Amino acid sequence: MGKPSGFQERLTDGALRAIDCFVITLRFLILSPCFVVLATGSTLVAQVQPAPPVAPAAPAGPEYDTPAAEVPSPEVIASARTAVESLGAQVVLGKYEVAIERMYPTWKKRMAERVGGMEKLNAQLAGVAAQMQSNGMRLISFKPQGQPTVHEVSLGKKTTVVNGKEVKVDAFTKWLLIFPTATQFSLFKPNDPKPYVVETTGFQVAISEKGKNEWTFIDGSGLKVADLRSLFSNLPEDLKLPVIGGREIKSGAER
Repeated sequence: MGKPSGFQERLTDGALRAIDCFVITLRFLILSPCFVVLATGSTLVAQVQPAPPVAPAAPAGPEYDTPAAEVPSPEVIASARTAVESLGAQVVLGKYEVAIERMYPTWKKRMAERVGGMEKLNAQLAGVAAQMQSNGMRLISFKPQGQPTVHEVSLGKKTTVVNGKEVKVDAFTKWLLIFPTATQFSLFKPNDPKPYVVETTGFQVAISEKGKNEWTFIDGSGLKVADLRSLFSNLPEDLKLPVIGGREIKSGAER
């Protein structure tokens, strides 16, 4: 895995390997689990498992009138933000299984297939906290930041009243919100007793049926627009996703 874009050059190769390891362990294994993590001495090494190609976007169905656009209420956006914050808080506490439990079901099924089934996916969670601790890495925070981008997805039907009669009309049935996120963690460089604090940026995709505010998630690590469009074909082909990167925010000497 190459050096993430945006990391400052002053970080040593050893620290960069630790950063890469942490991001792989937390984001790819826990939040987007398509990697197997192996303990080799004091370093974790990730092996990419062969994954089936991403399914193409679903073909367009019969012609329909484009549903009138809806705007989510502030309460909907606040609910989604709170759900992302809650997810992050649980992961910070080491409750990594929550990230699997709250993963968008279709995406979770796809991820499980990539590693050989749900049993193997869940097995990968065992010992992750101990591995991180033994390698001197500690998750400090995982939070949404800034405003989300909002989309309507999953075409269906809803009942409405037209000229005094109830009729079924085309409507998007789910909200999809993309939240930029910031994750902070500490790590140790070789031969340095003081920890360094590093911040990585990414994003969480929060999805819920309209009117329910029951949010499930897709982590942005390694996620491509084609992946999202394979799940929600009405998303634009030129969809812009938040940047994934990172930076050192506090050196050992400053702590």
